[in-house]
Amino acid sequence: MAHKILIVDDAKTIRQQVNFTLTKGGFEVIEAEDGVDGIAKLKNNKDIKAIISDINMPNMGGLEMVAQINTSSDLPHPPILMLTTEGAAEMIAEAKKAGASGWITKPFKPEVLIEAVKKLVGA
Repeated sequence: MAHKILIVDDAKTIRQQVNFTLTKGGFEVIEAEDGVDGIAKLKNNKDIKAIISDINMPNMGGLEMVAQINTSSDLPHPPILMLTTEGAAEMIAEAKKAGASGWITKPFKPEVLIEAVKKLVGA
């Protein structure tokens, strides 16, 4: 059975690229377009093994979503990989403080993403 991965990004093209890459890598993928949608999908799919999230999104950004997931007793706490154009050390530190497990900057290399996700889920 394939590990289920949640992609949270407001850019449809990025979601499609990540979905394609992960599906090809043997993962099952669920997509969400912002943090609010991501939390809703997580509530409805308790078997999600990892989340890949952008930071800058409308409605609820990635850092706020990470913090809500990691402080909620009602949600599972899968590892969260930030996939974003942000590369500032302060932003990376803030994401780790919120509970992010890793960081990849866009544009991403498919093999780097696959390896990072495999490491997150222990595959």
